[in-house]
Amino acid sequence: RPARGNAMHAPVWEHLPRVLDNVLQNNPNVRCVLIAGEGKHFCTGIDVEHLQTLGKKGAPRSDVDGARQREALRRDIMKMQDAFTAFERLRCPVVAAIHGACVGGAIDLVTAVDIRLCTKDARFCVKEVDVGLAADVGTLQRLPYIVGHGVAAELCLTAREFDGNEAVRHGLCSRAFDDSESLLTHARALCASLAAKSPIAVSGTKRVLLRVRDSGSVADNLEFVATWNSAQLITEDVAETFHASRAKRPPHFKNLLSKL
Repeated sequence: RPARGNAMHAPVWEHLPRVLDNVLQNNPNVRCVLIAGEGKHFCTGIDVEHLQTLGKKGAPRSDVDGARQREALRRDIMKMQDAFTAFERLRCPVVAAIHGACVGGAIDLVTAVDIRLCTKDARFCVKEVDVGLAADVGTLQRLPYIVGHGVAAELCLTAREFDGNEAVRHGLCSRAFDDSESLLTHARALCASLAAKSPIAVSGTKRVLLRVRDSGSVADNLEFVATWNSAQLITEDVAETFHASRAKRPPHFKNLLSKL
């Protein structure tokens, strides 16, 4: 929706998890996903009309029990959260190429992907506190793990705007580029590079990284990766890597299975 700054309206929360979980997840030819915005902005956040709709759902009503009303609103919010968590459920890595505005709900989105690139003049803002609410679709849960608690607290509490260069300094983005064209060129090359790697290795690395972030001690996570690799090390991909190196050719890896 470039005319609306790619603001996220109601259909996003319906269709995004369906595409990620049912289409991309089950397509063995998908090795990497690139998220980019058409037009002047990556995404200006949640559409104001959608926010107003959510606000009306939470407004007191005489014809509905208050507890039941809040329970339904809670499920709506969790549905929105799950739309972005679906990026983490994907077996393949997800790369975001960010230009223009990346505001509010867009921060929720990009903190759920694996790698973020941006233009130097991209504009980031955790806007929610300035519109009277706490961010509730993932930013407060994921951003501290990416940039550190102190930086996340400052950005979320002040709702100040920061550019792509600062995003790189904080670790939110890996690299910043001069313009959108060079950003997309590099992002596509990065995706091609990731897609050429062993999907067994890539999907396992993604899963272990997310597990380490979310739970357990170092000892627990060492045991987890030992168990994971005890199931994954016996793969033809390891042999293919050695054969390709000796033959001085790129390795060729089979797709993951969509089902048995």
